[in-house]
Amino acid sequence: MRELRFWSVAFVFVLPSLAGAQTVDPEASFNAGLNHLREGRATMAVDEFKKAVRQDGKNAYFQKGLGQAYLAVGKYDDAVSAFRKALEINPYYTDVRNDLGTALVLSGRRNEGMQEFIAAFNDPTNPTPEISSRNLGRAYLDAKSYPEAINWYRTSIGRNKSYPDSYLGLSEALMATGRIDEAVAALETAAKECPQSADVLVSLGEAYSHIGRLSDARSRLEEARRRDPGGPVGRRAAQLLQQFPSK
Repeated sequence: MRELRFWSVAFVFVLPSLAGAQTVDPEASFNAGLNHLREGRATMAVDEFKKAVRQDGKNAYFQKGLGQAYLAVGKYDDAVSAFRKALEINPYYTDVRNDLGTALVLSGRRNEGMQEFIAAFNDPTNPTPEISSRNLGRAYLDAKSYPEAINWYRTSIGRNKSYPDSYLGLSEALMATGRIDEAVAALETAAKECPQSADVLVSLGEAYSHIGRLSDARSRLEEARRRDPGGPVGRRAAQLLQQFPSK
């Protein structure tokens, strides 16, 4: 099963103040769930979001949080249910369509998921069209429909030039079609537009290595390792550097 990190969900919550409107308990559970989810404790996040939903099942933010936690633990059908409840409560909560599309695709319902991404992208109130178009790119890339994937990744970049996932997907799609020079150029642009992204640096290092620019590859990989010491990207960079000959 494809890991969640390959998909982008709208992990954005604009929770209005609940003071005076209801007890603080559901909000406290919601905030605890967010903290657990952000720090990688997905199972504990599910428990906290469930508490919030039990206390206020008509809150779309709580349902969205629960759906995101279910995604993180791989319970895709439960995530679909939670996201659909969020949209029932607030049909204008467009971000949730990105989440719902992701859950549907990961549960094996690719066409349904892509329709949700398209609906989100076409909504003029969508605050994150780069996520919707990036996810469409990912879906087409997984289906090996490379021209469509490239188109949607380029669309995503057009909506937000500082969103690294779009460049990473674009370079992967270009590589898959043998357009290596274009893939390298896309990653070089990404390194300029997203200078803090260690993921971009690792991918650019790999691309440079692929075309024989070993000195440039080493430089980018060493920088990625410095950016994410001890993290997954830094470890990946360190593994790749081990394949280089000693200086």
